Amino acid sequence: MSPLQTARGVFTLCLAPILTFIVSLLALIDMLWVRRSEWQAQQFPRWWGRTICRLAGVQVRVEGLEYIDPKQTYIFAGNHASQFDIFTFQGYFPYDFRWLAKKELFRLPVFGWAMHRVGYIPVDRSNSRDAMKSLDAAAARIAKGKSVLIFPEGTRSPDGHLKAFKAGAVLLAIKAGVAIVPMGFNGSFQVLPKGRWLPAAGEIVLRIGPPIVTTGCRPKDKQKLAGELHEAVAALLDEAHKPLPDDAGPEPAQPQQA
Repeated sequence: MSPLQTARGVFTLCLAPILTFIVSLLALIDMLWVRRSEWQAQQFPRWWGRTICRLAGVQVRVEGLEYIDPKQTYIFAGNHASQFDIFTFQGYFPYDFRWLAKKELFRLPVFGWAMHRVGYIPVDRSNSRDAMKSLDAAAARIAKGKSVLIFPEGTRSPDGHLKAFKAGAVLLAIKAGVAIVPMGFNGSFQVLPKGRWLPAAGEIVLRIGPPIVTTGCRPKDKQKLAGELHEAVAALLDEAHKPLPDDAGPEPAQPQQA
């Protein structure tokens, strides 16, 4: 990384928390005292995502928007290779959606309050029973018209290659009765891999595939559907992000959550 890009990366790293606080505060004020519209308040996190990408020298291109009907509700599911997947989708995906986030984040001052007010959906991961209850609650909110983004791998890939999927995203789609949209984040690992602090300049290409319909599916079909989703996401990835032979397919079913 050149000295100029290093300086740029340091500047982005230092400014990102400040921007996050400012955007959270503005969204909170907007929701409490100004327009009081969840949809309109999304302009603040959208600006946040775009600004962080621009500060880091990251260009973003989105392909496949023709597959999306803005009037429909979806669960968007993609690979997770970098923190910049979040900035990319938040800043450059043009349609309304919400995040699923662990419930602990909603307790944070300002940031957590803003997440609650703009309609983000908490998920409890403390134990299997509470996780299933929060999954049912999330499914009910999605069924009422809130599209969400999920990373079925559960965490960032350590090497940039697509890993096995957990079946939770698919089960959520089945419960909510909505289609799943596969997505591929390409180039984000090169911008900021897991374990590195400073982002590098580059291009991220977000590819969107045709929705996978869940109509008629039952919870017992979740492993099969997770496999189909994994294949669909893999097809949207460049070679540097495609799964390695040992990483293909969904994770084995968890009996206690069946």
